[in-house]
Amino acid sequence: MYAFPQLIEPPAAEPGVVYTVASGDLRQSANQTCWPVQEKLEADLARALGELGWSVRRGHEADPVKGHGFIDSQRAGIDVFRTLPPDAPLIVVEAVWQYSHHVLAGLRGHRGPVLIVANWSGQWPGLVGLLNLAGSLTKAGRPYSVLWSEEFTDEWSRHGLKTWLETGEITHDTSHVTKYRPEGESLEIALGKAVARQLATEKAIIGVFDEGCMGMYNAIIDDELLNPLGIYKERLSQSALVAEMQRVGDEEAGRVRAWLDREGLTFHLGTDEATELTEAQLTSQFKMYVAALRIADDFGLDAVGIQYQQGLKDVVPASDLAEGLLNNVSRPPVLSRDGSRELYAGRPLPHFNEVDEGVAVDSLITNRVWTAMGLDPATTLHDIRWGEEYDGRFVWVFEISGSVPASHNGGYRASWSMRQPPMYFPLGGGTLSGVSKPGEIVWSRVFIMGGELHADLGRATVVELPEEETRRRLDATTPQWPIMHAVLHGVTRDQFMARHRANHLNVAYAGDADGADRALAAKAAAFAELGVHVHLCGISLEGGAL
Repeated sequence: MYAFPQLIEPPAAEPGVVYTVASGDLRQSANQTCWPVQEKLEADLARALGELGWSVRRGHEADPVKGHGFIDSQRAGIDVFRTLPPDAPLIVVEAVWQYSHHVLAGLRGHRGPVLIVANWSGQWPGLVGLLNLAGSLTKAGRPYSVLWSEEFTDEWSRHGLKTWLETGEITHDTSHVTKYRPEGESLEIALGKAVARQLATEKAIIGVFDEGCMGMYNAIIDDELLNPLGIYKERLSQSALVAEMQRVGDEEAGRVRAWLDREGLTFHLGTDEATELTEAQLTSQFKMYVAALRIADDFGLDAVGIQYQQGLKDVVPASDLAEGLLNNVSRPPVLSRDGSRELYAGRPLPHFNEVDEGVAVDSLITNRVWTAMGLDPATTLHDIRWGEEYDGRFVWVFEISGSVPASHNGGYRASWSMRQPPMYFPLGGGTLSGVSKPGEIVWSRVFIMGGELHADLGRATVVELPEEETRRRLDATTPQWPIMHAVLHGVTRDQFMARHRANHLNVAYAGDADGADRALAAKAAAFAELGVHVHLCGISLEGGAL
């Protein structure tokens, strides 16, 4: 006699009923704080669906003990999807940052149409969560649609809902995207090809301090896709980083602080460890900066990524200040353990925040192309947080959760460090924040689609807004974090949201518009030479030039 497993018979879909789920954070403090905004979004959506003749059934009840109604783990997500009709129309409703792996297993097996919606708001990173889940489903090859609105009362979003309910999909305008076809042999194309050939021949190593930060399935690039580019992973443990931090003395950390003081970085300090930035937190962060460079030197790394927000968040203060320093050309000098050598002297060690390996690939290419062209190679990722029109044009809020290289703000004297929000960072730690300086940038994203690597590239101008408008935007999002006011060239708000396949994009400055155009041309050629599918967004390249 064998004990055969008893398979659960899934329920049948009901006509005229839409099911909803909500993926949340793994950190309960974030789930509890953000829950009221999520409730409002779900009410707005239910009202809009009701007026279209459909009723809503939530796939999982709110938990009064936890104080929220989010799916907050992968196991919880699997259990929820076992109770859902597999053929029913399903909407993933997101007003917050969410961990995509909480619902990925269920969505992979769901047979009905899937729609991801978010509120157009900067208060919590709902748009960031939507884009990450979209990028993850793109990598997984699972069809989906996306939609966004402030309150789902506007005609555009109502039409989108109606279309999805009737057809199971929404087709957005992505006419701004064209496939890159290198023609001719400009100096920029020749440079890009040379950079690519050197990388493919001589190889590079990215150091990965634990993989899969915050459920970002889309941010993991398998070796089979990386290695043909000449890029290999050195898999490291964050415990090794903490161990190395313990070998760095207070005196050495103090030298990092003294250098930053001389350069004019402002620290907003207090004494309450729970809510304020303290000297002890900074000392730990400076030790992490030193430790990261020494481990990178040990393994001969060309770039490094620290996961931090799971694991290290319960052990040491935030990694962000160290990350921002690593990405800058001008930074506190760090010597080898025996004091005989300065590590990575006169150049940044590219750091791909939150171990986003798409950013790692992008940063390596950017660093080499920009350096060869005599441009500042400091690069960083940003969250696509939100945006609004200002003075007749749409200005994006790009805002990463903790640090940018100081040169993006105009130097250390134009930068500051504030305590990370306790909701996300229980042990605190300082940011490397500021308002990005006006100028011309190249933006880009490397992502997986159809089992292959793709890269979207575009141009943008970073604009200066009045101080009161900058403050309004910071207060409407996360005021502790660095902010960039960006105007994309040739790409509307909705076109960008419809196309972008990640929560992050990479940015790098060039000296002027012509320099940025040429840098983009060289970068596109480098990616194409490596076999990456390159797409131009809002621009065209003819003969290697814009």
